[in-house]
Amino acid sequence: MHAFDVLGDPVRRRILELLALGEQASGEVSAVIREEFGISQPAVSQHLRVLRESGFTSVRAEGTRRLYAVESGPLREVDAWLERFRGFWEQRLDALGTELARGKRERRRREEVSGDE
Repeated sequence: MHAFDVLGDPVRRRILELLALGEQASGEVSAVIREEFGISQPAVSQHLRVLRESGFTSVRAEGTRRLYAVESGPLREVDAWLERFRGFWEQRLDALGTELARGKRERRRREEVSGDE
């Protein structure tokens, strides 16, 4: 499965967000996802399986628990693919930063002028 197919699903993206906080048991992940998305435990398990089989997560056994963690490899690949597009938004963000700084300077000048009167 292609990385963007995996990441295109909001449930899988949310699972990755949860796992970005640190390794978690499948039961903990399942409880949050069931609450937020209203899907069954088997459906959550299917999403975890897709993430595991596509390399986005790893799983290890600890007694009867299965602990999931994010694997960075596929995310680095996505980041590398996005790199060619960063220029499109970075220029705009730089311009926005310049305009915000200009606005702050103008406000300070107005405050200084009005405060001197």
